[in-house]
Amino acid sequence: MIVAALLLGALALWGASRLTWFAEFRDGGVRGTVLYRETGEQRATALVPLALLALAGVAGVVATGGWARRVLGVVLALAGVAAVWSGVAGVRFGGWADGLPVTQLLLGRGLAVLGGILVATGGLTAVKGAGRAARLGAKYAAPATRKKARDPDAELWEALSEGEDPTDARRGHSE
Repeated sequence: MIVAALLLGALALWGASRLTWFAEFRDGGVRGTVLYRETGEQRATALVPLALLALAGVAGVVATGGWARRVLGVVLALAGVAAVWSGVAGVRFGGWADGLPVTQLLLGRGLAVLGGILVATGGLTAVKGAGRAARLGAKYAAPATRKKARDPDAELWEALSEGEDPTDARRGHSE
Protein backbone atom coordinates (compact mmCIF):
# COMPACT_ATOMS: atom_id res chain seq x y z
CA MET A 1 0.00 0.00 0.00
CA ILE A 2 2.76 2.45 0.93
CA VAL A 3 4.78 1.74 -2.21
CA ALA A 4 1.72 1.98 -4.46
CA ALA A 5 0.65 5.30 -2.92
CA LEU A 6 4.13 6.77 -3.34
CA LEU A 7 4.49 5.54 -6.92
CA LEU A 8 1.06 6.81 -7.96
CA GLY A 9 1.69 10.09 -6.14
CA ALA A 10 5.01 10.57 -7.94
CA LEU A 11 3.35 9.80 -11.28
CA ALA A 12 0.54 12.28 -10.60
CA LEU A 13 3.01 15.02 -9.59
CA TRP A 14 5.10 14.43 -12.70
CA GLY A 15 1.98 14.49 -14.88
CA ALA A 16 0.80 17.70 -13.23
CA SER A 17 4.15 19.31 -13.99
CA ARG A 18 3.65 18.63 -17.72
CA LEU A 19 0.15 20.09 -18.01
CA THR A 20 -0.77 23.75 -18.55
CA TRP A 21 -1.29 25.66 -15.29
CA PHE A 22 -1.56 29.19 -16.65
CA ALA A 23 -2.86 30.47 -19.97
CA GLU A 24 -3.83 33.86 -21.36
CA PHE A 25 -4.14 35.58 -24.68
CA ARG A 26 -1.37 38.07 -25.43
CA ASP A 27 -0.66 40.47 -28.22
CA GLY A 28 1.84 38.79 -30.51
CA GLY A 29 2.52 41.82 -32.69
CA VAL A 30 2.53 40.73 -36.33
CA ARG A 31 1.17 37.30 -35.38
CA GLY A 32 -1.90 38.84 -33.78
CA THR A 33 -3.28 37.51 -30.53
CA VAL A 34 -1.46 34.38 -29.34
CA LEU A 35 -2.14 31.93 -26.56
CA TYR A 36 0.60 32.10 -23.91
CA ARG A 37 0.95 28.99 -21.70
CA GLU A 38 3.00 28.00 -18.67
CA THR A 39 3.30 24.43 -17.46
CA GLY A 40 3.07 23.22 -13.89
CA GLU A 41 6.85 22.92 -13.85
CA GLN A 42 7.15 26.61 -14.69
CA ARG A 43 4.46 27.77 -12.24
CA ALA A 44 5.22 25.42 -9.35
CA THR A 45 8.88 24.48 -9.64
CA ALA A 46 8.69 22.09 -6.69
CA LEU A 47 6.51 19.52 -8.49
CA VAL A 48 9.29 17.54 -10.17
CA PRO A 49 11.57 17.50 -7.09
CA LEU A 50 8.62 16.38 -4.96
CA ALA A 51 7.90 13.59 -7.46
CA LEU A 52 11.55 12.50 -7.29
CA LEU A 53 11.41 12.60 -3.49
CA ALA A 54 8.37 10.33 -3.56
CA LEU A 55 10.24 7.89 -5.83
CA ALA A 56 13.25 7.94 -3.52
CA GLY A 57 10.83 7.42 -0.64
CA VAL A 58 9.82 4.09 -2.16
CA ALA A 59 13.37 2.81 -1.83
CA GLY A 60 13.73 4.36 1.61
CA VAL A 61 10.55 2.78 2.94
CA VAL A 62 11.56 -0.64 1.63
CA ALA A 63 15.12 -0.41 2.96
CA THR A 64 14.50 1.06 6.42
CA GLY A 65 12.61 0.15 9.53
CA GLY A 66 11.87 1.54 12.97
CA TRP A 67 12.72 5.16 13.70
CA ALA A 68 14.39 5.73 10.30
CA ARG A 69 11.17 4.75 8.53
CA ARG A 70 9.21 7.05 10.84
CA VAL A 71 11.45 10.01 10.02
CA LEU A 72 11.17 9.24 6.31
CA GLY A 73 7.40 8.98 6.65
CA VAL A 74 7.21 12.42 8.25
CA VAL A 75 9.35 13.89 5.46
CA LEU A 76 7.09 12.27 2.84
CA ALA A 77 3.94 13.51 4.59
CA LEU A 78 5.33 17.07 4.60
CA ALA A 79 6.24 16.72 0.92
CA GLY A 80 2.66 15.66 0.21
CA VAL A 81 1.33 18.72 2.04
CA ALA A 82 3.66 20.92 -0.01
CA ALA A 83 2.37 19.35 -3.23
CA VAL A 84 -1.24 19.93 -2.19
CA TRP A 85 -0.39 23.54 -1.36
CA SER A 86 1.21 23.97 -4.80
CA GLY A 87 -1.95 22.68 -6.42
CA VAL A 88 -4.40 24.90 -4.57
CA ALA A 89 -2.36 28.11 -4.36
CA GLY A 90 -3.66 30.58 -6.91
CA VAL A 91 -6.35 28.35 -8.42
CA ARG A 92 -9.47 30.05 -9.72
CA PHE A 93 -12.71 28.52 -10.92
CA GLY A 94 -14.25 31.26 -13.03
CA GLY A 95 -13.63 34.29 -15.21
CA TRP A 96 -11.97 32.37 -18.03
CA ALA A 97 -11.71 33.86 -21.52
CA ASP A 98 -13.25 31.85 -24.35
CA GLY A 99 -10.71 29.56 -26.01
CA LEU A 100 -8.50 28.92 -22.98
CA PRO A 101 -7.71 25.28 -22.09
CA VAL A 102 -9.72 25.41 -18.85
CA THR A 103 -9.96 21.62 -18.51
CA GLN A 104 -6.19 21.25 -18.68
CA LEU A 105 -5.70 24.17 -16.27
CA LEU A 106 -7.91 22.55 -13.64
CA LEU A 107 -6.72 19.00 -14.36
CA GLY A 108 -3.08 19.99 -13.80
CA ARG A 109 -3.81 21.45 -10.41
CA GLY A 110 -6.11 18.57 -9.53
CA LEU A 111 -3.38 16.06 -10.34
CA ALA A 112 -0.98 17.96 -8.08
CA VAL A 113 -3.50 17.84 -5.24
CA LEU A 114 -4.17 14.13 -5.83
CA GLY A 115 -0.44 13.38 -6.00
CA GLY A 116 0.14 15.31 -2.79
CA ILE A 117 -2.62 13.42 -1.01
CA LEU A 118 -1.18 10.09 -2.16
CA VAL A 119 2.36 10.99 -1.07
CA ALA A 120 1.12 12.27 2.30
CA THR A 121 -0.96 9.12 2.79
CA GLY A 122 2.04 6.94 1.96
CA GLY A 123 4.18 8.90 4.41
CA LEU A 124 1.65 8.70 7.23
CA THR A 125 1.12 5.00 6.61
CA ALA A 126 4.89 4.50 6.80
CA VAL A 127 4.95 6.32 10.16
CA LYS A 128 2.05 4.27 11.52
CA GLY A 129 3.35 0.89 10.39
CA ALA A 130 7.08 1.48 10.92
CA GLY A 131 7.36 -1.06 13.71
CA ARG A 132 5.28 -3.79 12.06
CA ALA A 133 6.41 -3.79 8.44
CA ALA A 134 9.36 -5.90 7.41
CA ARG A 135 12.44 -4.15 6.15
CA LEU A 136 14.84 -5.14 3.42
CA GLY A 137 17.36 -7.74 4.59
CA ALA A 138 15.58 -8.56 7.86
CA LYS A 139 15.52 -12.24 6.85
CA TYR A 140 19.31 -12.25 6.78
CA ALA A 141 19.91 -10.60 10.16
CA ALA A 142 22.20 -12.39 12.62
CA PRO A 143 20.38 -15.15 14.53
CA ALA A 144 20.79 -13.34 17.86
CA THR A 145 18.99 -10.26 16.54
CA ARG A 146 16.13 -12.11 14.85
CA LYS A 147 12.91 -12.87 16.67
CA LYS A 148 12.35 -16.57 17.25
CA ALA A 149 9.68 -18.11 15.06
CA ARG A 150 6.66 -19.41 16.97
CA ASP A 151 5.57 -21.82 14.29
CA PRO A 152 6.79 -25.33 15.25
CA ASP A 153 7.39 -26.27 11.62
CA ALA A 154 9.40 -23.13 11.08
CA GLU A 155 11.44 -23.89 14.20
CA LEU A 156 12.26 -27.34 12.85
CA TRP A 157 13.46 -25.92 9.54
CA GLU A 158 15.42 -23.22 11.37
CA ALA A 159 17.15 -25.88 13.46
CA LEU A 160 18.09 -27.78 10.29
CA SER A 161 19.43 -24.57 8.74
CA GLU A 162 21.62 -24.00 11.78
CA GLY A 163 23.01 -27.56 11.59
CA GLU A 164 21.12 -28.97 14.58
CA ASP A 165 19.10 -32.17 14.77
CA PRO A 166 15.48 -31.10 15.40
CA THR A 167 14.55 -34.61 16.50
CA ASP A 168 17.15 -34.68 19.29
CA ALA A 169 15.27 -34.70 22.62
CA ARG A 170 18.15 -32.87 24.34
CA ARG A 171 17.77 -29.91 21.90
CA GLY A 172 17.17 -26.70 23.77
CA HIS A 173 18.44 -28.04 27.12
CA SER A 174 21.84 -26.96 28.38
CA GLU A 175 24.07 -29.61 29.84
